[in-house]
Amino acid sequence: MNDILADTLMLSRIQFAANISFHILFPTITIALAWLLAYFKLRHDLSGHPVWMRIYRFWVKVFALTFALGVVSGITMSFQFGTNWPGFMEKVGNVAGPLLGYEVLTAFFMEATFLGVMLFGRHRVPNWLHTLATFLVAIGTTLSAFWILSLNSWMHTPDGFEMIDGVVHPTDWWAIIFNPSMPYRLAHMLLASALTACFFMAGISAYRLLKGDTKQAPKTALRTSMLIAALLVPVQVWVGDLHGLNTLEHQPQKIAAVEGVWHTQQGAPLVLLGWPDEYAKTTHWAVQVPGLASLILTHDWQGELQGLDSFEHHPPVKPLFLGFRLMVGIGLAMLVVSWLSSVWLYRRDRLPNWLLRVLVVMTISGWGATLAGWYVTEVGRQPWLVTGVLKTADAVTAVPTAHVGISLTIYLTVYALLLVAYVHTLFYMARKSVEVAEFDDSELNSPAYAGVKEA
Repeated sequence: MNDILADTLMLSRIQFAANISFHILFPTITIALAWLLAYFKLRHDLSGHPVWMRIYRFWVKVFALTFALGVVSGITMSFQFGTNWPGFMEKVGNVAGPLLGYEVLTAFFMEATFLGVMLFGRHRVPNWLHTLATFLVAIGTTLSAFWILSLNSWMHTPDGFEMIDGVVHPTDWWAIIFNPSMPYRLAHMLLASALTACFFMAGISAYRLLKGDTKQAPKTALRTSMLIAALLVPVQVWVGDLHGLNTLEHQPQKIAAVEGVWHTQQGAPLVLLGWPDEYAKTTHWAVQVPGLASLILTHDWQGELQGLDSFEHHPPVKPLFLGFRLMVGIGLAMLVVSWLSSVWLYRRDRLPNWLLRVLVVMTISGWGATLAGWYVTEVGRQPWLVTGVLKTADAVTAVPTAHVGISLTIYLTVYALLLVAYVHTLFYMARKSVEVAEFDDSELNSPAYAGVKEA
């Protein structure tokens, strides 16, 4: 590969990584936040208590803002299939095109249509229809994740196709959609979204309480989100283990990089911390537990794990090794904080200020874990764009390097400004909500509140 093409490849990879990193921040919140909104709306309908509607009204605005940024960043990301990676659609478009189309037809239209009812229809449509719209938006967000994860998983573990004249042609759509890694990736991502949304909600609610908000809504939102997180973190650990075993079966070179297994060995240690060195093929300053990696991955202390030296192609080790440990570290922090918060709230009505500050710091902790896990997943597929079918270098554009560099600079600048504006707007909304009366006149318009008194 000549130097110019190599530079174009690197800049195109950075650009796509920047786009996907920015985009994934928002669906990671909205997928689960939509279901939390559906829960709050249903609790309101069943109990008639206004606190649930106050929670709903605040968070549906957050959902709309987040959804809008997700849509905008998703559109610009899709452009890059044509501008930066024309070889991708040329070779696998017969699979990728329909799956992306299904996502738009079955998911995006549903979300966009009924979001308007959620936002503006509470006093304009029957209450049952407003509740139904909330659930349909939640279903739409999950369907969107289903189709996107189906395509992404197929790129890792392709199935149900044949090659004709160097082009992929589908032969079994069931095998394509439900490819070997798809159920594990989907479950792992949905749980990651739930944890991200829970800590997002808890962090902003904690911020409101620290700013002097004495209303019941932020207290209830914080309690609900922390209880859900405390229940889901152990489930995520279990699903992550199943996902790891599936990856070991289909992408053993990725597991070797994640665990820093340089040479095939029995009784491989679990390296807790260290600094991998690909040139020396060793991990410096390794803190390890003998035999534990083999036990986790093979359920045998003396189980054999393939080393990186046994593969013709393997991904870069350092991003996978460090990214995985960052993801696990944040997950452990989520476990401790959610359990501590849940136990404290079970015993008392309010968290101490120091724990509220911890929750504020962890507002976007889910973003950190999701991005780290996403990098492990996607970098772990290299040098393949579609495993065994299409290498990344073979799909890149022939556009001059300077053009890619200009567009990359523009993307990074715009995304940085949008992200700062988004975070600023969220906390501005939180501060303004402190000034809102606990029971405002607009709530009196709903017949659901007839005769209801504040608790």
